[in-house]
Amino acid sequence: MKKVLSLVLAMLMFGSVVTGCTTLAKDELTGDYDKGAIIDMYLTTEVLDFDPQASITDDAMLKINSLIYEGLTTLDENGKWQKALMKSYKVEKDAEGEFSILITLNNTRWTDGRTVQASDLVYSWKRILEPDSANEAASLLYDIKNARAVKTGDATVDDVGIAAVDTYVLQVEFEEKIDLDKFFENCSSIALVPLREDVITRYKDGNDNEIWGKKSTAIVTNGPFTPKEMISNESTNIRLERSTYYYLDAEKEEPLDKFVIPYRLLTNYSTGTAEDQLAAINSGAIFYNGELPMSARAQYADQATVTDMMGTHTYVFNTNNTLFAKPEVRKALSMAIDRNQIVSIVTYAKPATGYIPYKVFDTTSGTSFRDAGGAILSASADAAGAKALLSSAGVTSGSFTLSVRNNEVDLAIAEYVAGVWGDLGFNVTIEAVKSTINPTDQTIYVDNFQNLYDSGEFDVIAVDTMMLSPDAFSALSQFAVSFSGNGVDMESANYDLYGHISGYANEDYNALIESAHAEKDRTARAAILHQAEAKLLEDMPVIPLVFLQDAYLYVDALSGIKTDYYGARNFNDTQLKDYMTYKARTAAVSEENAAGGQG
Repeated sequence: MKKVLSLVLAMLMFGSVVTGCTTLAKDELTGDYDKGAIIDMYLTTEVLDFDPQASITDDAMLKINSLIYEGLTTLDENGKWQKALMKSYKVEKDAEGEFSILITLNNTRWTDGRTVQASDLVYSWKRILEPDSANEAASLLYDIKNARAVKTGDATVDDVGIAAVDTYVLQVEFEEKIDLDKFFENCSSIALVPLREDVITRYKDGNDNEIWGKKSTAIVTNGPFTPKEMISNESTNIRLERSTYYYLDAEKEEPLDKFVIPYRLLTNYSTGTAEDQLAAINSGAIFYNGELPMSARAQYADQATVTDMMGTHTYVFNTNNTLFAKPEVRKALSMAIDRNQIVSIVTYAKPATGYIPYKVFDTTSGTSFRDAGGAILSASADAAGAKALLSSAGVTSGSFTLSVRNNEVDLAIAEYVAGVWGDLGFNVTIEAVKSTINPTDQTIYVDNFQNLYDSGEFDVIAVDTMMLSPDAFSALSQFAVSFSGNGVDMESANYDLYGHISGYANEDYNALIESAHAEKDRTARAAILHQAEAKLLEDMPVIPLVFLQDAYLYVDALSGIKTDYYGARNFNDTQLKDYMTYKARTAAVSEENAAGGQG
């Protein structure tokens, strides 16, 4: 098998219906073109918020948000940046030597029909830079004139060098001449996609909290798909539907599938356990499984398509907790963990021998920060060394809570780690954080895990640290107070900056990040960043456990599945062979269910 599963559905294959330049089939009765395939799948675990600027602490958020939003650029499979929303750009230098670029946008529209405009990018980027907003992506924009000063409270957001000089032209002014390739690589980040100010400010709950990203009736997107149905107390589906406006010319009658072939991507979370989802793909009930149950991973290891993601499963300490105040304690807890054992538990992962995963650039695309830096952490455990280090620190016992998302993989890792730490003398309580219903809007869930992380009121918390860009600086800079992106304490007399959520602050580390930010030569800059990573893991405010991989199964009837450099799926060109046959089967089942209900 070519990385696919054999299916009972094979007997249903008749031959694709392709007419002209469209993949859409014609209805035999009306003669009208059908809208396209409905692809039943298990895409990923549940996502409760579709705000692309929400802290990316779960790989599932990236997998879905990358399908529904589009930024100025993308990264191709080799890590080279390519134009996306950006049609063209022009470099300018004025009489005072100010360096700027003018970016002209492609003609496309939001899912409510309004054109995507330069002002949408201005709003999105300024939203990140607001001094009272916590956002780890802020340092991606710090080359822009006054961006850092705005974030640290030394300038107003109106002073930042971002402006819509025409409806579809964005002007970006810089502090000095910059590496444009690096800037456009950063622009591929899901955090830098455009957003709609009118939508975000309109939808809030009774406590003035934004809820637009949690309501399918509120959200608008500019990518190939958009959510039409989301998880709620009455439904456990997520339905992504082709945007009817994505790059289609409003003045012409173009095929609906000109840029996006599938009509719907449909995940039903209520069909049962992960094993039930796997059984569904074997029986032909679904066509794609992007979250294989752990019990079946070894069995399907050779059949699954496996790709590296730019992410690290990480344990974050609350260093303000006296139990974790000493670096020696945090290092000892890391030393006791056998990362190879975690890989054997979850199958699709690599031991985290550093904080930065392999696909992040060392200098330019085609180079690997991890390969260049080598192993900082051992993949094997050193229990004796951990006990000795704890003894020298005078901490050999204690009780604390390890908070994780309520999913199979995170819980399995936590159970192993809690056992290891128990052998060291610690009493570890695993807290599986679940979502709850929003009391003011019963159609949406509250992501209690994200709220716990954002509050910093945890002992140790497990997150998927997703790289915001292919540049190691974007991940490492978050641990330097001036670059954390967590904003300014407006209540303090000195407008103190909030540092990393772990509470970590170190002057030597801050100096390394300052030096890396100032350095324009990529080779010299990489050398500084390697020093910063080594310093970070010497102090160990976080424990990198494994580098994330993504694995999926798909059926013979599917073709054209692609993966971007970040490790997320691209279904724009995905085709389901003889999709009308499957739609007829689905309709028949629906009619039977309806008739049974009436009886």
